[in-house]
Amino acid sequence: MAILLDETTPVIVQGISGRIGSFHTEDMIRNGTNVVGGVTPGKGGQTMFDRPLFNTVKGAVAETGAVGSIIFVPPPFAADAIMEAADAGIGFCVCITDGIPAQDMMRVKRYQRRYKAERRMRLIGPNCAGMISPGRAMMGIMPAHIYLPGRVGIVGRSGTLGYEAASQMKELGIGVSTSVGIGGDPINGSSFKDILELFEADPDTDAVMMIGEIGGPQEAEAAEFARDHMTKPVIAYVAGLSAPKGRRMGHAGAIISAFGESAQEKVVILENAGVTVAPDPSSMGATVAQVLERLGLAA
Repeated sequence: MAILLDETTPVIVQGISGRIGSFHTEDMIRNGTNVVGGVTPGKGGQTMFDRPLFNTVKGAVAETGAVGSIIFVPPPFAADAIMEAADAGIGFCVCITDGIPAQDMMRVKRYQRRYKAERRMRLIGPNCAGMISPGRAMMGIMPAHIYLPGRVGIVGRSGTLGYEAASQMKELGIGVSTSVGIGGDPINGSSFKDILELFEADPDTDAVMMIGEIGGPQEAEAAEFARDHMTKPVIAYVAGLSAPKGRRMGHAGAIISAFGESAQEKVVILENAGVTVAPDPSSMGATVAQVLERLGLAA
C-alpha cells in the first residue's frame, strides 16, 4: 500500500519536452510510473517516450484520464501551470519548480479556494523533490535506488535529508511505504499535518519519519496533530540547530522570524507532543530502528 501514488496512477508531465522534464520523465517511466502523456503548449499531437503530447492539461485529462500531474515548468510560468492543473480536474499535483515568487504562490492558494474541499486539487511542493512509493512508482527527482519498499512513511521539507533518511533506513533493512517532499518554500501546497493525516489512515504504514527545519510554524502544527490524532509513532529530525536567528539558511522558508521557529524550540515542542527526535542527521535511521524495535514492529 502507498499514499497518493502507485503503479496504477495515471500521471501526466507538464513541461515534459524541456531538458529537465524529459530527463526525469524517462527516469520515472523506468521506475514504474504510469506516465500517460505530457503537456507542452504548441506540441500537441506529437509524442515523447511513446506517450502523446497535448497543448493543454484539460485536453490531456480528457484523453488519458490522468489524475496526477508533475510540473517541470520554469518559475515565471509555474503558478499558471498549477492553476491550469486545478482547473482541469487533476486530483493531485507535484510541483518540482524552485524559485516561484511568494506572491505567485499566494495567488495559487487563493485560486484553489474557489473549489470545494472535496474537489480541491492536492498540491505537493513547490521547490520539492516530489514523492516516491518504492518499487511501485515515483513522481519526482529522487534517486530511486536508495529506497527500499517497506512500512515507514517519510515526509520532509528537505529533499536531500529525505534521501539521507531513506538511505540510512535501507542500510538497516527498514523500508519505506511512501516518501513525500513537501518543499522548503514559505508558502507551499501541503503541510506536514496534511501528509501525517494520510499516513495515519494508511493501513500499511506503521510509523512516520518527519524531517523539519528552521522557519515557519509547520513543525509545531504537526506536533499538535501527532499528539492529538496519531496512533502511529512519529520520529523527527529538525535541521538547523546551529542556525543564527534572522539568517536564511538554504530554503526560502528557512529563516527564524518568530517564537517557535528555531530548531531548538521545535525540538522541545515535538518532544513534548510525544515525538521521538533524532539528535543529529547521522542518527535518523538508527532512531527509527530503535522506535520500531521498542514497539515490536518488524522492519
